[in-house]
Amino acid sequence: MADTFGSDFMTIVDEDGTEYELEVLSTLDYNGMTYLAVIPADDQEDAQAEVSILKSVEEDGEPLLCAIEDEQELETVYGLIMDQLYQDEDEE
Repeated sequence: MADTFGSDFMTIVDEDGTEYELEVLSTLDYNGMTYLAVIPADDQEDAQAEVSILKSVEEDGEPLLCAIEDEQELETVYGLIMDQLYQDEDEE
């Protein structure tokens, strides 16, 4: 994770040095881990933007976002985050 802009946007850098700006839709602390639901920031106007779920881990003391490789973990976290997002929408 590189820079954070406010509470809703962040820029990440992949292993090739390519930067991506993401909008953070939601965060979830679950089983001692932090997960983020994100979409590309340039897809804000697209109602069908694909949501990605990333796990925040530390590597050599640095925060790192990575894909969730375990299918069961991904399904569980995805369900919890979607419930959280829909609950937030209902409260507005």
